[in-house]
Amino acid sequence: MGIYLGIDIGTSGTKILAMAEDGRILASATATYPLSNPHPGWSEQNPEDWWQATITTVKKVLKAGKIKPADVKGIGLSGQMHGSVFLDRDGQVIRPALLWNDQRTVLECAEIEAAAGGRKKLIQMVANPALTGFTAPKILWLRKNEPQNFDKCVQILLPKDYIRFCLTGEFATEVSDASGTLLLDVKNRKWSKKLLEKLDIEAELLPRV
Repeated sequence: MGIYLGIDIGTSGTKILAMAEDGRILASATATYPLSNPHPGWSEQNPEDWWQATITTVKKVLKAGKIKPADVKGIGLSGQMHGSVFLDRDGQVIRPALLWNDQRTVLECAEIEAAAGGRKKLIQMVANPALTGFTAPKILWLRKNEPQNFDKCVQILLPKDYIRFCLTGEFATEVSDASGTLLLDVKNRKWSKKLLEKLDIEAELLPRV
């Protein structure tokens, strides 16, 4: 019998569900972690907390469901959108992740809109307006305010995709999460070369879609 795990990397905790092929729920578990607000309007988490919570909950689910690891046939990932995980060339986290509810990037949102030629043209490019929670303004904020960290950065991942990286070593995302970065050409389902050039962001920083 094949077993499938669903892993959700939430803002308050990680939740895991084990399901049999016939749809029966075999076990579930949750592990929580802290949220950091170092300044008003800032919202950060340590990606390592997500990973440790994943390890903890997987172990609990396997034990509670009496599941052998070899019987797990697939893993599905979901999670909080828009957050930015900045990794160095060794795959190590450079700084705490900036989350979807972080509000520090008001100036960067205005900068993105101006670079695109206005709100209407930005929406034509990426099907979204510039909002503080999105990923692109966080990248500009890091480059402007923490250049020493930006210089170390060789890969940017979203929260659930960081867990995918920890599990598989793969730098990848999918369209739903990528569309929330403000950098995806949603119509053509690929990174917007035009906007990346206008913002001077290297496409190599972004995961494969």
